[in-house]
Amino acid sequence: MLVAERYEKIVQLVNENGSMRVTELSELCGVTEETIRRDLDRLEAAGRLRRSHGGAVSIKDLALLRGAETPHAEREVAHAEEKRRIAEEAVGRIRPGERILLDASTTAWYMARRLPDMHLTVLTNSIHVATALAVKEKIQVISTGGLLAQRSLSYVGPLAERSLEAYHVDKLFFSCKGVHVERGISESNELQARVKQTMLGIADEAILLADSSKFGVQAFTQVATLSDVDGIITDAKLDPDILRALREKGIAVSLV
Repeated sequence: MLVAERYEKIVQLVNENGSMRVTELSELCGVTEETIRRDLDRLEAAGRLRRSHGGAVSIKDLALLRGAETPHAEREVAHAEEKRRIAEEAVGRIRPGERILLDASTTAWYMARRLPDMHLTVLTNSIHVATALAVKEKIQVISTGGLLAQRSLSYVGPLAERSLEAYHVDKLFFSCKGVHVERGISESNELQARVKQTMLGIADEAILLADSSKFGVQAFTQVATLSDVDGIITDAKLDPDILRALREKGIAVSLV
């Protein structure tokens, strides 16, 4: 393989997977890890990818994340009172000794702040959630690694997905960008959607936390159908027609 061909293959692999490790690229390209490191340095200098610890990440995915996601600080204050009430209801469904999974939504962050210091195992892909739980001595916190989505301070990408797949949890509490009665649950970009699809696959019970502003919205990438969740917690401002349609589908909806 010519050097130029190897460069193209490396960029293609990184773009397809979101991120790749040096060891993986070395094996796939049939060259030494030292050669791959030099290749990555040159490709970063050319603006074709970004180096990370132990590998490289796609600048295409980084640009997508920055352009599509709302910064955590902005989401924190949007519909804050509704999110607090939803979080309180969700916390009431947690029992000591359970293994739970919290996503990187602001509602999950509100949950983390309100969780009592009891024996729990909490898995999360959120820096904010992990930090909020760090002061609670009885709660064991497990954080995924992965590609850091800077606006949401969440871990996404293949490494985050593989990390999640190593676990099994009793309950998943997650949010999304949009909830549509017919088209289901959606997210702002593919990386966030794939992480949440992985989360759904490792949980015995999945609870969707979504304030009423998210209903009737179809975001860019589908995450799941409404039949994939075991219940929805939302606020009392939800449109009665949407509430009726959800309950007609047999979906358990709690209003707070």
